[in-house]
This record gives sequence, C-alpha cells and structure tokens, in this order.
Amino acid sequence: MLFIPVCFALNMTPGPNNLLSMNNARCYGFKSALIAGLGRIAAFSVMIVLAASGLAVVLYASEALFLTIKVIGATYLLWIAFNLWRSESSPVGEFDNGRNQLGLAKQEFLLAAGNPKAILIFTAFLPQFVDVSASVNEQFFVLGSTFLILEMGAISIYAMFGMYLRQWFTKPKMAKRFNRGCATFLAMSGASLLLSRQQ
Repeated sequence: MLFIPVCFALNMTPGPNNLLSMNNARCYGFKSALIAGLGRIAAFSVMIVLAASGLAVVLYASEALFLTIKVIGATYLLWIAFNLWRSESSPVGEFDNGRNQLGLAKQEFLLAAGNPKAILIFTAFLPQFVDVSASVNEQFFVLGSTFLILEMGAISIYAMFGMYLRQWFTKPKMAKRFNRGCATFLAMSGASLLLSRQQ
C-alpha cells in the first residue's frame, strides 16, 4: 500500500524522459508517444534486472564505468537540447504519421539508459520493499513489474498533456519558444548529470 503511491510519485517526477513523451505526443500524436515510451520501459527493465542480480552495485563501485555512462548520457542530453533549440518549430497541424516510431523508441531508450541515476533508483528504492526472508527475485519481479506498469501510466499522462498543449502552439513563434524552453531544461539536466559526483 505504501509502495504504489510512492512509486507513482517517482514515476510522475518531471524529467527528460517525461518531457520527451510530452513533446512526442505534441508533435506526432498520442499513439506514437506511447510506442516511443516502450523504449524507456525496455531500458528500465534492464536496470531492474541489473539491480536484482546485484550488478548495479558493481557499476557504482567502479568510478571509471560510472564516469563513462555519465558522460555518454550527459552528452546525449546536450545533443538533443542543441537540436531542439535549433528547431524552428514542431508540427502542430496534421500529425506526422510517417515519423519512424522505432526511432522515437530508440531515443527514449538511450535517454533512459544514459542516466546512471536511474539505476540508483532501482538499487536504493526497490530494495526497501523487499522482505529478505522470502524469495528476493520473485519480489523484485513483482515490484519491478508494478513500477513499469505505473511508468506506462505516467507516460500516458504526460502524452495527454502534450496533446493538450497542441492548441497553444498553432503559431510557429509559440512552438519555437516551447522548443527552446524544453531545450534549456534538457541542457540543464545534462549539465547537472555531468557535474554530479559518485556517492
């Protein structure tokens, strides 16, 4: 009863991936944003398996590995921010159904996988709800599955918000301002990740 509300609050926390879902829905439609979100689910699934197997502890024990993932993740965030800043506007008329949904999913996957802090969530958060007297792997499976289901709920909510935003951006100038606002947030997230230290 405690895990679900706390977990959902964590899912709903504004971040680069949720912002990307919102923007994908605004540009390419609700369905495309949901399909793209599966890339994030895939990345988080891998992280949950790592946490359950104890490999995440190895990651955090290795400064070189931590630094490598951190730099790659931060660089990717800054690259997305740079391209979004340069974008004149995003499609706000008809949905671009020809957009490669696999490409959007790949972008979500790389954005989630490139953030070592996400692994910390699974190594520090999920174990708090595990009873060591019972099967740990089964509990990780249940907790991890619940997290992923709630994450899809968060993706849907942010995507719906992105659909709502479409009516505000019929003018290219407004779309450009939104793009630059998103780019600024992503750049700040990338810089914050780059400056973060291993705990």
